[in-house]
Amino acid sequence: MAKKFYITTPIYYVNDVPHIGHAYTTIAADVIARYKRLMGFDVFFLTGTDEHGKKVERAAETQGEKPIQHADRMVERFRSLWKKLNISNNDFIRTTEQRHRAGAASIWNNILEKGDIYPGTYEDWYCTPCESYWPDKELINDKCPQCGRNVEKIKEESYFFRMSKYEKPLMKHIEKNPDFIMPASRRNEILSFIRQGLRDISISRTSFSWGIPVPDNPKHVIYVWFDALTNYLTGCGYTEDMDRFNKFWPADVHFIGKDILRFHAVYWPTFLLSAGLPLPKRVFAHGWWTVEGQKMSKSIGNVVDPNKVADEYGVDVLRYFLLREVPFGLDGDFSETAIKGRLTSDLANDLGNLVHRVMGLSERFLNSTTGLPQSTDSKGASLRETAEKSIAGIHKAMDEQAFQNALTALWELVSAANRYVAEREPWKLAKEKTSDRLSTVIYNSFEAIRLTALMLSPFMPETTEKIRSQIPFAIDGKTLEWGGLGHELAVKKSAPLFAKLEKEPIEIKGEKETKKDEGISIEEFRKIDLRIAEIIDAQNVKGSDKLIKLIVDTGNEKKQIVAGIGKSYTPPELIGKRIIIAANLKPALLMGIESQGMVLASGEPDKLSLIVPEKEAVPGSKVK
Repeated sequence: MAKKFYITTPIYYVNDVPHIGHAYTTIAADVIARYKRLMGFDVFFLTGTDEHGKKVERAAETQGEKPIQHADRMVERFRSLWKKLNISNNDFIRTTEQRHRAGAASIWNNILEKGDIYPGTYEDWYCTPCESYWPDKELINDKCPQCGRNVEKIKEESYFFRMSKYEKPLMKHIEKNPDFIMPASRRNEILSFIRQGLRDISISRTSFSWGIPVPDNPKHVIYVWFDALTNYLTGCGYTEDMDRFNKFWPADVHFIGKDILRFHAVYWPTFLLSAGLPLPKRVFAHGWWTVEGQKMSKSIGNVVDPNKVADEYGVDVLRYFLLREVPFGLDGDFSETAIKGRLTSDLANDLGNLVHRVMGLSERFLNSTTGLPQSTDSKGASLRETAEKSIAGIHKAMDEQAFQNALTALWELVSAANRYVAEREPWKLAKEKTSDRLSTVIYNSFEAIRLTALMLSPFMPETTEKIRSQIPFAIDGKTLEWGGLGHELAVKKSAPLFAKLEKEPIEIKGEKETKKDEGISIEEFRKIDLRIAEIIDAQNVKGSDKLIKLIVDTGNEKKQIVAGIGKSYTPPELIGKRIIIAANLKPALLMGIESQGMVLASGEPDKLSLIVPEKEAVPGSKVK
């Protein structure tokens, strides 16, 4: 029997316009769901919408609608976006559905019977946009500490939940299960909050009617957070399909934004403890996205629409960028420059060129087949070791929801495969008529592509299908061992995987046959401005194991150059070196960073040596 895996996103507030933050959480959950399915798990993936509360009631009134009419109209914005982004959720829960209303009422009654709900009077500050209550001591400049907007004083009859009763049990659970709240910084935040003491909380309202009525007292509606959090139960079958519920609950991981951590890591587990239900295994709170260094804001007009980004760059590019650009759990910055850099460098130049190059070699030299391993090949064995190491790294990273680490490990295989083709020079093997070696090299290249596509499929499902349209292999986690390509297969070359934003990448010398190497004239050579430069700063490029960002002094100006020398040099040993650069190249983007020149080096990709002046040379001196 397949192991189960249950993953959720938060349910999104129906009044919101879907933005990059919503897409981020949902894409991340989709990637985990697809990965677990690939690994043979029986996966249940839930998302949905939160449709009750005062904000919805007010918004409907301004539109001359009933609240349910308003919700029915607004929910389609989320449904259509998830379809566009290839989100593979198994269910979509709406809090206005009868199955949810019945389940929420049932949980209420369970907690009531436990003696953990009691009547009283509530008086405190309430933030309508956040649907949050705040005591005086937590306000910041008399405003909501979460969103900075105005709060209103609320005094009304209310039901209360005895959250204080579960302070010690919750603390004990968190301390006993260090992975219950991730990342660690968020766990520490919640522990600090609990140590201040938990107080009982109001869980009903009488000032509006758009919500789930309190059982046996319809004058009250259930507090929207109590209502919303129970979606994780009702969405997987609570009260409606108990076989499914008993199979999948508890959830393996709730993905949320850090702004709603307290509700998920304090309120939710105490509700469950009272109801006698198992707690979720993990609550993972990711960071926020800024835009060009600024917080997203409707007033500033910088809210990023994922629909437009997907239309401009492609769905898979958006999915890749969001999970590669920043460690999951930390804040990230969205910029056009950064996404273009990822598309150009990682996707078009690294992955796209690899697939297109190997397909072309197969077409030219093996009648469009994958070839077969027909000879021993030490570099092929090394490529296999890299593949095995990369896949092991991906498994570890995915278990930790460390998406950036997983993609970094996968790109080590992509880079190794590109180096392998360059070093083995199959075009030369074809001229030498060493068919066994040629077949082996091309087979190994295809095998590296197959494993890359398999592990990429959760992140970029459309791209994987484009690769499979050229190379017929199965999407099956059981074929993750080297050699899964099997017998010789017919392949079919098609267009490059990614459209270019920049100039065409430089092709490896020898891949395309030329009639004759005619050389260049001395006048053409003189157009290259070679100069002495001194490195005054050097830093590793985030997300790359080979790129280093250099600041160089060329005598009369400073230039920024991104160089692929990270496997041969460390930043500290570079500072102070005098090197030779090509100073008049057109700027290019590498990993989203502008490079304003090129350093001169020689040797193998992993063993480069910078070309340096033999005698003392002044920065800015021309090389003739």
